[in-house]
Amino acid sequence: MSEADSAETHSDALLREVAALPSLPGVYRYFDADNQLLYVGKAISLKKRVSSYFQKDHGGTRIGHMVSKIVRMETTVVRSEAEALLLENNLIKTLNPKYNILFRDDKSYPYLKMTGTPPVPKNLALAEPGAKPRPPQPVEFARVSYYRGGVEKKHRYFGPYPSAWAVKEAILLMQKVFRLRTCEDPVFSNRTRPCLLYQIKRCSAPCVGHISPADYAQDVANAERFLRGEAQDVMRGLEARMMAHADKLEFEQAAELRNQVAALSNVLHQQSVDNVSDRDVDILAVKVQGGKACVNLAMVRGGRHLGDRPYFPVHVEDATLMGEADDSEAKKSVEAQVLEAFLSQHYIDVPMPGALVVSEPVSKGLLQALSEQTGIKVTAVHQPREQRRAWLDMAQTNAALQLARLLAEEGSQQARTRALADALDLALDDLDALRIECFDISHTAGEATQASCVVFQHHKMQNSEYRRFNIEGITGGDDYAAMRQVLTRRYSKLAEALREAKHQGTTPSGTARLPDLVLVDGGKGQVAMAREVFESLGLDLSLIVGVEKGEGRKVGLEELVFADGREKVYLGADSAALMLVAQIRDEAHRFAITGMRAARAKVRTGGGKLEEIPGIGPKRRAKLLQRFGGVRGVALASAQDIATVDGISRELADEIYRALH
Repeated sequence: MSEADSAETHSDALLREVAALPSLPGVYRYFDADNQLLYVGKAISLKKRVSSYFQKDHGGTRIGHMVSKIVRMETTVVRSEAEALLLENNLIKTLNPKYNILFRDDKSYPYLKMTGTPPVPKNLALAEPGAKPRPPQPVEFARVSYYRGGVEKKHRYFGPYPSAWAVKEAILLMQKVFRLRTCEDPVFSNRTRPCLLYQIKRCSAPCVGHISPADYAQDVANAERFLRGEAQDVMRGLEARMMAHADKLEFEQAAELRNQVAALSNVLHQQSVDNVSDRDVDILAVKVQGGKACVNLAMVRGGRHLGDRPYFPVHVEDATLMGEADDSEAKKSVEAQVLEAFLSQHYIDVPMPGALVVSEPVSKGLLQALSEQTGIKVTAVHQPREQRRAWLDMAQTNAALQLARLLAEEGSQQARTRALADALDLALDDLDALRIECFDISHTAGEATQASCVVFQHHKMQNSEYRRFNIEGITGGDDYAAMRQVLTRRYSKLAEALREAKHQGTTPSGTARLPDLVLVDGGKGQVAMAREVFESLGLDLSLIVGVEKGEGRKVGLEELVFADGREKVYLGADSAALMLVAQIRDEAHRFAITGMRAARAKVRTGGGKLEEIPGIGPKRRAKLLQRFGGVRGVALASAQDIATVDGISRELADEIYRALH
């Protein structure tokens, strides 16, 4: 795009704003005429980077297409490239711009948690003669557990791990080798004899005093050293202790240590990567194909390969490198762009190791910014050797497999969408935009009636757009009345917005859009009810399709019933279109029945009625329900019976009785 073309396309105010930008590091944001965010970028020099978009000829490229839409921009000056990197990727993850590669994964990483272990009190090590022994306390014996969430300083956390499976494998290892406890503190405090884990040699039973606090603390220390990658040192320490016990003729203790050494040796033999010098490394491999991308992240912590985790960015097709034409970065491959986007966004909130093994080269500027951001020196190896080479080859293979799986699944889902559109003669310009809403009614003999609405769009279920409706004011079990109510509540405001837009001769807003298909789980009766609702609202009857169960209610024999008078259609048991209809219908049923069960449970337990009584909190409520078997049992009890519950005074019992009657 030449300067003359830019002047014709963009306003003078925008061009003056570009010309006035400072030569300082910062972040810039581009917006279109609808105030939609197009792109977020960072620059060492805002003036140089932003000017390049408006002064150079981008031709018919995606950059040129994006630049032609820009009508407004915002900039933020920062102190360094590291600050620009952090702000840029926070904005990308928060605002979801169209032309940025975006990694959307809000799942936090799991950790292995080890509870605090304060020093062993002296009075436990040397109890006075004749003194009654104090029962073991949970705080004195560290517990290992699976954990996901914010960390606390009083505990120790190891990881992060790529998956819950990897954490559970590590916990099993802690049980096998070091026999650490995994039980909750209330269970620990109330044990009177060892549990099954002690019998199968997965726990040393500190709950009943089968191991001293000092010996257990030694096992905890060894476990921590092992998790930090000091396995060989732990092995040598155990062997030395074993020989010392043998020299003193303490053969029982020596045998215990011998078993521990054997278990640890077996683990080290199975996990050969323990022999490498690397302790904490992330291995990242990128694969791009068919407009999709996969970044496979493999994690090595404490010298052990913990597993891997795939990430699939969005906007890969639209995203493009927005760099100066004469910048060497403009020659980066798509794989390199995807990898750098991942590094920039992923490590904002995730602990980062100092060493990376990558399938694509990473710019020194990005590594320097990551180092400043994390406070540790970050290095990246692009062409590794020996063990690192094996790790990278494994990660690349997994990236290719995961991407192939994604493409196969999406291809299959798109084929189903197309088959349904063809079977129903849906006139669509963009198959990706096909929107289907499906409704189902669920109740138990008329109790706690709920309706569900699930949404299918972009070839997949849109969970964030699901809705539940509590159905009230109808005769229990009247599914037709429930369907009338839910469809009226769902589409009445939308119909009004469409009528108003038509009256004013304007185009409805993006939110005021009918689905392309409305599925109802039911046959002629439910479709007739939907038809009445749509006629009263002035909506198109051809949108309504009922899913009628076939003979014997067998799966694959369903028929489609139409509200506009068309004959019923049987698609065939092997039809891809019927598979999609069944998938959406089953999801609506699942969503409805889970909501109904929750509502029913709330009704049957009194809906929190007990907690509404002054003086009744969760603990007293639990005691009452346990004593009388439920709210109904409490209601049938006399005030005198209620007063027999621990923590309930006679005055409070009278208050409870009055409230329930």
